[in-house]
Order: sequence, then structure tokens, then C-alpha cells
Amino acid sequence: MTEFTSDTKTIPHNKERVFGMLSNLSNLEGMKDLIPQDKLKDFSFDNDSCSFCVDPIGKITFRIVEREPHKTIKFTTLHSPVPLNVWIQLKQVAENDTRMRLTLRAELSPFLKPMVTKPLQDALEKISATLATLPY
Repeated sequence: MTEFTSDTKTIPHNKERVFGMLSNLSNLEGMKDLIPQDKLKDFSFDNDSCSFCVDPIGKITFRIVEREPHKTIKFTTLHSPVPLNVWIQLKQVAENDTRMRLTLRAELSPFLKPMVTKPLQDALEKISATLATLPY
């Protein structure tokens, strides 16, 4: 299992508000306009899952498998050529100062790992930066 971790991001809101927004994926519907349509398209959201298409891979679905209130949201992929798990970790350090970090674990073959390491790390950083700037 290969692990990738984003830089820690600062969100200027309390952890309850941040967790409430991120733990219901239908709240992220407005975020799809922030993503270049040439990379990802055909988004669909509900409370527990998010699906999109990635060329040339196809449809990928992330589903929430665990919510630890105000601390962690864990996801797994349902449709993906590579099994992935993602965690959103939240820690409040002051009244309106929550720190967020994303962790991704993937089962990568030795052949695939050198080709996808940089793109996966870059994607994780972009996703965490976008999540940090949402209007909570």
C-alpha cells in the first residue's frame, strides 16, 4: 500500500461547521465548477457518495465508509481501476481555526507506481486546497 499525504491546510471555521459540510457530499455540488472539465466530468453527488468520469480511466465512485464526528471522514472507491482509500482529518486549534489534512492510500503495482505517484500527489494537494477555500 502506497500512502500520500497533503500539506496541512488552515480553514477559518470551527471543526463542527467544517465536518458538517464535508461529511455530506451533496454539499460539495457547487465545487464541481472549480474543477477543469477537461480533466473530470459527469459529476454526481449524494449524501454518502461522489461519482465522476476521468478520461481515459472511466467512472470513479468514492463512498464514505466512516464518519468520526468532527475528526475524520473515511472514503473508499467503488469503481476504480486501482483500489483507493482517502481520509479527511480535521483538528481545531482555535475557535475559528481548523486544520485539515488529506491522506490517500492506493494499492499500486511496481509497474504503475512510478507513473502515478506525482499525479496522485498533485491531485491530493489540489483537492485539499480547494476544500480549504470552500464557503463553510
